[in-house]
Amino acid sequence: MMKKLFVILSVAALAAAATRGTPDEAKAMLAKAAAHYKSAGRAQALKDFNAGKAPFRDRDLYVFCIAPDGMTLANGGFPQYVGTSVNTLKDAEGKPLGKRLIDSANKGSGSVEYLWTNPMTKKAEWKISYTAKLGTDICGVGAYEAR
Repeated sequence: MMKKLFVILSVAALAAAATRGTPDEAKAMLAKAAAHYKSAGRAQALKDFNAGKAPFRDRDLYVFCIAPDGMTLANGGFPQYVGTSVNTLKDAEGKPLGKRLIDSANKGSGSVEYLWTNPMTKKAEWKISYTAKLGTDICGVGAYEAR
């Protein structure tokens, strides 16, 4: 009986893990987004990122972009943020987030860890966002971390 329960719990844990994007998948999506931004041009890329569809949205992974003035240009997971200033964004702990995201890519690329609402679970979870400077914009993709 215990072995059967262990197998059931193990399968359930694997299924739950499969619904999450991984940090490596987030990095790969950001690389695809960067290539698309360069090949399709800024306007088309932002439109595609905002569509919230593959290959720029997968489970809880999505592309976001920030203009030099701090305005959100794209957000495939939370479209309601498009057109708003990241300077007003706070993580789930109430810490300012926008400047941290912008500063992380000032040298070309970086990452930021913070507590954020997962669009799949609707719960605050730890997230690491990988960022890159694309043209004059900062774009990123983050993965929620099971802790």
